[in-house]
Amino acid sequence: MCFLRFPKHSGGPLQWGKTSKQLGAADERDLFPEALRVVDEVRPKAVMLENVRGFMDAVFHDYRQKLKRQLKKMGYSFVDWHLYNASDFGVSQLRPRVVIVAVRDEFADKFEWPKGGDMQPPSVGNLLHDLMGARGWTGVDQWRDGADEIAPTIVGGSKKHGGPDLGPTRARRAWEVLGVNGKSIAEEAPDPDFEGIPRLTVRMVARIQGFPDDWQFAGRKTNAYRQVGNAFPPPVAEAVARNVKAAITARRLYAVA
Repeated sequence: MCFLRFPKHSGGPLQWGKTSKQLGAADERDLFPEALRVVDEVRPKAVMLENVRGFMDAVFHDYRQKLKRQLKKMGYSFVDWHLYNASDFGVSQLRPRVVIVAVRDEFADKFEWPKGGDMQPPSVGNLLHDLMGARGWTGVDQWRDGADEIAPTIVGGSKKHGGPDLGPTRARRAWEVLGVNGKSIAEEAPDPDFEGIPRLTVRMVARIQGFPDDWQFAGRKTNAYRQVGNAFPPPVAEAVARNVKAAITARRLYAVA
């Protein structure tokens, strides 16, 4: 199986943010042709790609159909896409993302999309209570009670800001409602006598994304945060990948029998 995803600023056929021009194939940052080149060279049994919600917009209908035709020519009878919210898989943020799956002819009839929706994600306060109080902050319980919703969609920081932050003004306002200062990322949890609105650490953001606490990120704070902020939530990737694995292994076992 081959899993390919696009860096945030490549975005597949998409432009990002309110200034989106939605150039599709005319966008120099469109990496779908490169993804197809890799698929054509490797010819895995299945392919999983991830992109932003805008991939499903009507303006990209022809682009999606072209992608499907190209994959089918390579022998992938099943080519489809599905819009998931990460919260449907227990992740404490909405984070809508499109997953594209292509499965080769001999395995195509066995693949099913995972359902999701049977896991209630914890609130930000409950999820991060131990991390936020790791240094003995006396206000952590009150903070937990106020941060009683799931998170806004994590992003890799606002484009105009040099260091790590939780996104543009609108995103930071949403974080503020949850009692989080989104203007920057903290090196560590609040001091015992901290007063004010706390910031998140890279580890806290990683937990919101669904990463296990022992996952290591390369580089210093800014680089590490951008890796986390631009990531595809692991619980969603795992759910789809498990179904892909089930499809390509079930068919093989059936053939042996």
